Amino acid sequence: MGFGAGTLLSAVAYELVPEASFQHGVGVGIGVSLGALAYYFGDRIIDKGGGAERQDIDGGAGGSGFAMFLGALLDGIPEAFILGITLALGGGVSVAFVAAVFVSNVPQGVAGTSSLRAAGVSDRRIFRMWTALTITCALAAALGFAIADSVPHTGLYAEAFAGGAVLTMLADSMMPEAFEHGGNTVGLLTVAGFLVAGVLTVLD
Repeated sequence: MGFGAGTLLSAVAYELVPEASFQHGVGVGIGVSLGALAYYFGDRIIDKGGGAERQDIDGGAGGSGFAMFLGALLDGIPEAFILGITLALGGGVSVAFVAAVFVSNVPQGVAGTSSLRAAGVSDRRIFRMWTALTITCALAAALGFAIADSVPHTGLYAEAFAGGAVLTMLADSMMPEAFEHGGNTVGLLTVAGFLVAGVLTVLD
């Protein structure tokens, strides 16, 4: 999870909100801020509804299965949305960003499954929930593709919005969870993840 957090940090820095983006004015900063606020308030609502333990590696103490599912959607949709935008704007998906999403989602999926089991959700229902999540993220990617392809400059601000949401998610849950169970070594792994994704960005 620490390594995955590093790859996502790199993706935000090099793919979603690079230095050149701020040359387009305050709109990018506003987009990042709105994305952060959207995730913050969405996360608070879901936490209060029983989804606070959705990324607990130990499975948490139980909670609402539906709230955890909504929390997983909140965590995953910004990434899927960006994949669609990237396809629309560049004609191809960045290897670095795909690697970052993949590496970070593996521990998130394991933690989410453990938490859902702790909440008493059956394996069959968990499978159906992850399937629904995959379909929803695919639809989010399609929406990102449609918006970026049809409205000029929308992709830039949408990427900034998603970047703010991803950064907030990392600071709010993923990195604290990794540090809680991995200790100080997680810091080194986070840097390693950042460097690997950065190298992939250069090679791409």
